[in-house]
Amino acid sequence: MNHVIEFIGNHWWLVGIWGAFLAALLWDNSRRSGGSVSAAMATTLINKQDAVVVDIRDKKDFSTGHLANALNIPFSNFAQRMNELDQYKSRPIILVCKTGTTVSVAARMLNEKGFNTLRLSGGMMEWNAQNLPVVRK
Repeated sequence: MNHVIEFIGNHWWLVGIWGAFLAALLWDNSRRSGGSVSAAMATTLINKQDAVVVDIRDKKDFSTGHLANALNIPFSNFAQRMNELDQYKSRPIILVCKTGTTVSVAARMLNEKGFNTLRLSGGMMEWNAQNLPVVRK
């Protein structure tokens, strides 16, 4: 540990450059994956702006409970099936997964194709924790 502190003291400019690169990388990654929305904001977008909900969980998890009218495109074959969303390009797309973390990659893929994507913060775990309605099929 003493060596690390000594290195930082002797090479503070290298540590500063490394920190700047890390911050830029994190900023760019979050910008590419779209913003996140709360459950309340997602509900507003669905009701007022006709947002489309895309659930990327596998079919088994999707059938245990999902948002009303959600489309199920499992992440495992999302790249092959994302052209199914072309008809919704002019509408906001809310991406949903179990915890809200997996959707970043899917959001990045859609954003690169010109979609307006948002991630449901906390995913279905947060939705269920707030006792919001789900559809079970």
